Amino acid sequence: MSVTGFCCSSDVKIEQIFISSEHNFVGHYGQPPGTSPLIEKERIACVAGKGLLGDRYFNHAEDYKGQITFFAAEVFERLCTHFGIREKPAGVLRRNVIVSGIDLLSLIGCEFEIQGVKFRGTQHCAPCEWMDVAFAPGAKKFLKENAGGLRAKILSDGELHLGDAQLRIVKEAEAFPSNA
Repeated sequence: MSVTGFCCSSDVKIEQIFISSEHNFVGHYGQPPGTSPLIEKERIACVAGKGLLGDRYFNHAEDYKGQITFFAAEVFERLCTHFGIREKPAGVLRRNVIVSGIDLLSLIGCEFEIQGVKFRGTQHCAPCEWMDVAFAPGAKKFLKENAGGLRAKILSDGELHLGDAQLRIVKEAEAFPSNA
C-alpha cells in the first residue's frame, strides 16, 4: 500500500511557522484562554525526540506524538471561506507549520523528510473546543469534517524554513505499528 498521491517525493511549500512558549488553551477549560503570544518564525530548530526549540511542547513528555504539528494551508483557506473570515491568521489554530501541497493525513504512520529533517506522522491533530473561541463558533465541527492537521514525531535534528521544499517518503505506513 502506498501513500496517497505519492511515488517517492512531492513538491510542498512551508507557508508559515509558529511557536508559543506557553499554553493558552491546554489546562484552561472553563476559564479564559492564556495570553502567551504566538511567535511567527522564518526558520525553526527541530530537535529529535523533543520538539521545536522554544515551543510550549518542547521536551513535553517522553515519546510524545505531537512534537511538531502541521496544518494544511488549503484547509485553512476553506475554513476562512466557509465562515467568511479573512482577518484571522492561520496561527490562530495554534499549529506549528502551515504547509501547502500535501494531504497531511496521508502521512499518518509514514516516515517522511522535509528540508533534511525526518518526521513520523503519528495522528490527526484533531481540533478542540477552543477552535470555536479562537476562530469562530462552528470551527471545531468544520475542522473535524475537513481534517487538515497532523501530529508528528521529530526523528532527526535539523532546521525548517519558509519556502519551497521537497517532501520525501522514507518509509511507508505499513512499516509501522498502528500506534506509531
